[in-house]
Amino acid sequence: MNFLDKNISSLKLDILKEIGNIGAGHAATALSTLLNKKIDMSVPDVKIVSFDEMIDMAGGAENVVAGVFLRIEGDAPGSMFFVLPLEQAEIFIRELPGNIPFCADELPYDELALSALQELGNILSGSYLSSLSDFTKLSLFPSVPMLSIDMVGAIIGTGLLEISQVSDFAIVIDTALNEEFQNTDAVNGHFFLLPDPESFQIIFKALGVPDHE
Repeated sequence: MNFLDKNISSLKLDILKEIGNIGAGHAATALSTLLNKKIDMSVPDVKIVSFDEMIDMAGGAENVVAGVFLRIEGDAPGSMFFVLPLEQAEIFIRELPGNIPFCADELPYDELALSALQELGNILSGSYLSSLSDFTKLSLFPSVPMLSIDMVGAIIGTGLLEISQVSDFAIVIDTALNEEFQNTDAVNGHFFLLPDPESFQIIFKALGVPDHE
């Protein structure tokens, strides 16, 4: 049985967006402390997409990105990806104190830059999971995040190996970091939340959403 289908109600998506916005608020506070400047974050959209659509949203299978993957452990296991275009990873690195060198076209990458990107993914995913856990009263714990700079197909494909046997869809939480990245475009990334099949019903039951909604 596939629990992530195209028939998910707008009510459920609205709830997920609200949780995402609260999680974004927590992440903005953490990033403001890290960067010592005011950071605003927003969740412009939450939707259900197929795995193929998810890869397209990240720029296509051959697009090289910075991706953080972690497993969600606890009452409602699942997987989470945070995918950031490399040019936007450069924007983030430039904002960090310490003048850390990072150019998407120059290898090898600086170890401090890689650590910073992993920390960005850790902060964002941890903030979202904390928000989801607060709302649902479920115990949810992130595994140690794994950072990869590789083609979208390689990063996402590895994480989908297991779940693709039982599900075809993912929840996408678009995330934008705004305002104080002066003279640059906003930093945009995508969260891909993939609850394990049995977890999807556990989450919405904990939120008090009836099965038929």
